[in-house]
Amino acid sequence: MSAVPAPVSLDDVVAILSRLIGFDTESSQSNLPLIDWVEGYLDGLGVASVRVPNESGDKAALFATIGPMRDGGVVLSGHSDVVPVEGQIWTSDPFTLRREGGRVYGRGACDMKGFDAIVLAMAAQWRHMALKSPIHILISYDEETTCLGPVDTIARFGLDLPRPRAVIVGEPTSMLVVDAHKSVATYMTTVIGHEAHSSKPALGANAVEGACELVTELYRIGREIAALGDPSGRFDPPASTIHVGTIHGGTARNILARECTFHWEFRGLPGVAPDFALKRLNEYAETVLLPRLRRHAPDADVITTTEIEVPGLAPEPGSPAESLALRLTQSNSCLAVAFATEGGRFQSAGVPTIVCGPGSIDQAHQPDEYIEEAQIEAALAFMRSLADEMS
Repeated sequence: MSAVPAPVSLDDVVAILSRLIGFDTESSQSNLPLIDWVEGYLDGLGVASVRVPNESGDKAALFATIGPMRDGGVVLSGHSDVVPVEGQIWTSDPFTLRREGGRVYGRGACDMKGFDAIVLAMAAQWRHMALKSPIHILISYDEETTCLGPVDTIARFGLDLPRPRAVIVGEPTSMLVVDAHKSVATYMTTVIGHEAHSSKPALGANAVEGACELVTELYRIGREIAALGDPSGRFDPPASTIHVGTIHGGTARNILARECTFHWEFRGLPGVAPDFALKRLNEYAETVLLPRLRRHAPDADVITTTEIEVPGLAPEPGSPAESLALRLTQSNSCLAVAFATEGGRFQSAGVPTIVCGPGSIDQAHQPDEYIEEAQIEAALAFMRSLADEMS
């Protein structure tokens, strides 16, 4: 085996991060150019990888193993997609890395191509180490929309891919160990009514009125669950939450609306069913709203479509993932966060998972998104300790 290369430096990471930021991988775009580059980079290091495409073939996850090809390793999981830049005011090109004042700017620098770049930079060193347990790299897609990017890869764990003993999801946590986060489910609800002249409301069923009543009921449910609070005392805000983001309906001021649609979400504490709010809304629609609408419009209806349903991450005290991350960060406690990650996908498949990565979530999705160079250095120290642990 050839000599171990020099320790990975901040400049090494920034060089790779520059390449990754240069790919426009907004969730609406294909990530294949980035995956092609990463695949070629790993191949140049002598690291084989497995491409796991989505059903349509326009996106793919990439899974690579360094060390022995066997069960029991650790997955370092990052996503390749980023949120849109449209409508944001940047002081420089969001897809061109800018390094200034101890910070590295660019779309995805924090969330979460910075983590991806750190892992890829370290791969050059890990390749030359006598790892006794494998380190796996997983780069997924669609985390910002559905968190479904790693699912097909996870399904292959223990089959044609090694089954890991732990997963570390590198979302920005300022290198603090996160063992719990909320679930998130998003819905589109459409109320179907019947048109009539606004001077004779009894001749129709106003979909806008029905939608407003459902939105009011959602916020009533929201106040109810807010009063229950967070039994763990760990979350901010300290409760499950409901939010309605948009509402559209009607054709004119003097016409009872035939259709009205609103877009909403539910973020649930661990242990609360992701469809809790949906079931409550459906119950109200069936028992209260629809009987009234159908008195004058027998075809009136309420249709709710589930867009995404991302499971939460529940604490697993003493799990291999938690114990490992606490040792590597020299910490003695974990945090909980309100934002969702792919972590729940791994945990749902029975793989112990924590979230720990460089950068602050406060910088994610912002114009002039950045990651502190000090956070990159801290993550590099974490990765070096991981390699020692696995050797």
